[in-house]
Amino acid sequence: MSKMTDRISTSVAADQARKHYETEQQNKLPSMIVPLVSGGKIYPKDHALHEGKIEMRYMTAYDEDILTNVSYLRDGVMLDRLIESVSLTKFDIDDMSTFDKDGLLLYARILSYGKEYTVSVTDPKTKNKLERVVDLETIQAKPFKLSADNNGEFEYKTKKHTIKFTYNIKSIESLTPSEFCKTVITQIDDSRTPEAIEYFTRYQFLALESKKFRSYYVDNAPGLDLNTQFEGENGGTFETRFPISSDFFWF
Repeated sequence: MSKMTDRISTSVAADQARKHYETEQQNKLPSMIVPLVSGGKIYPKDHALHEGKIEMRYMTAYDEDILTNVSYLRDGVMLDRLIESVSLTKFDIDDMSTFDKDGLLLYARILSYGKEYTVSVTDPKTKNKLERVVDLETIQAKPFKLSADNNGEFEYKTKKHTIKFTYNIKSIESLTPSEFCKTVITQIDDSRTPEAIEYFTRYQFLALESKKFRSYYVDNAPGLDLNTQFEGENGGTFETRFPISSDFFWF
C-alpha cells in the first residue's frame, strides 16, 4: 500500500510541476488586458469577472489545434476551450455569459490574426453575394446602462409583480417565450424557487407583459454592435451584421 501511495504522490507532484511549467511558459507570451462587453456588471460582486476585464495572451500553434478538434466541434465547446486556453485570468468558463464570450473571441481573433476579416454579405439591391473586408477594431460594445444588485441581477416591474433577471446565461437563441422567461428570471416578488417562476410563467405572466419584458431584455442587453457598413455593387452603402462563429478564426 505504501508503494502505491508513493506512486500516487509522485504522479501528483509531477502533474503539479508540469502545470507550473506550462503556466510559466504561457506567462512569457505577449498578453493584454481586455474589457468585458458587460463591464462585469452582470456578475456578483465577489466574482472574478466582476472587475470587468481579464488578461488574455496571444494564441500559439498549440492553441490552433483546439480549432481543429473534432470532438470539441461536435460537442459545441470549441470556442469555450479556446477562451479557457488563452485566458490568463482564472475563472470558470461556465460562469461566463455568451455576451462576454463573443467579446473575448473578437479580441482573440485580432490578437492572433490581425484586424482584417473577410466576410460574405448580400447586397440588398442586387441580391448578389459580395466579399468585403471588416476592420475588427471598429467593432464596439453596445452601451450597457442597467444597474445590478450585489448578485449581478437586474429588476423589472410589471403592474403587479417585481421580476429579477440575469444576463449571465449561455444563450437565448431558439428559446420559446416561456423557456426564455424561465431561463433569465431568477426571482418573482419574494420567491426564487423554480416552482414559483414556473407558476408565474404559466398562469400569471400575460402575453402582452411577457412580450414587453422580452423586448426590454433584448434592447438593454450587453454585447457587440455587429452592424457594419459595407460598400454595395453600385457604389452605395448598406448596413448588415455578421455572426461570430467557428470559422471566425480561419482566413
